Amino acid sequence: MTQQPFSRPGAIDLSALKRPAQAPPAQPGAPGAPGAGAGGSSAGGAGGAGAYAVQVDEQNFQTTIESSMTAPVLLAFYSRTQLPESGQMADDLATLADEFDGRFLVGLVDVDTSPQIAQAVQVQSLPYVVAVLEGRPAPLLQDVVPLEELRGALTQVVQQLTAQGMTGRHQPRAGAPAGDEGEAEQVDPRYAAAQDALGSGDIDLAVAEYQKLVDANPADAEAVAGLAIAKVMQRTQGVDLHAARAAAAANPDDVEAQTLCADLDLAGGHVEDAFNRLVDLVRRTSGDDRTKAREHLLGLFAAVGNDDERVLRGRGNLANALF
Repeated sequence: MTQQPFSRPGAIDLSALKRPAQAPPAQPGAPGAPGAGAGGSSAGGAGGAGAYAVQVDEQNFQTTIESSMTAPVLLAFYSRTQLPESGQMADDLATLADEFDGRFLVGLVDVDTSPQIAQAVQVQSLPYVVAVLEGRPAPLLQDVVPLEELRGALTQVVQQLTAQGMTGRHQPRAGAPAGDEGEAEQVDPRYAAAQDALGSGDIDLAVAEYQKLVDANPADAEAVAGLAIAKVMQRTQGVDLHAARAAAAANPDDVEAQTLCADLDLAGGHVEDAFNRLVDLVRRTSGDDRTKAREHLLGLFAAVGNDDERVLRGRGNLANALF
């Protein structure tokens, strides 16, 4: 599975979508090859079912991309005729979009019925999932991934976005099943106060709200992760990045300087840099300084998520540094 940062620069070339004539025929079996349902919507279940998934065609492609200014859009390219597994993964992404209550929108693109979109995005193989944030695309997945692994990967992405202050949500789509109106606001209201505080920029209040949840149930993994992320945001709020990095470079064994720089690394998406900085600090220090560095690193592990492969590597490196 390939996971790239959302902030990767680039823009989708939409020129192919402006041509009035049909696209040149593709080779059989290639993404964009005509299928049995050419000209119509996809046969089968990924056709936009769910509150936060939409079937994408040439008519609504541009508006779907523009909605990434609010929150991420995941464009999932699939073909039930060329690779049925890619269609199942598209269905799974639509299911997960509902679970995440609008933190991302899934745009389902059937390459058999919308070959021009596949050509514009330069799809080379299936399945193919592109993350779009503020109009900027980045490849996210290029393999068939089981539902549980998808859920874990998307949890990590959402946590990273939250750590960077990106807490926007999509509104439910008109195609949501009957009776679901308003359900998004009612799902898991325990986190509403903390999420609202993050959305309004009140980081101190978000920390306090997450702390209440953790105090009430220390086993609530989502609350623990939310608290850890909010604390990173609290510690880095208003910090002069260049001054903090200069201080860390000048004082390699200063715990306060190094932990602040690690927070900035994490907030900027440089997860492994943050972990490695603190592992090295643990290795060089002893006593209270070592304890502070270790505990801070454990907090960053919680912010990223204990199932993340980078956390698993970080824990191994920490164990080596301690023993």
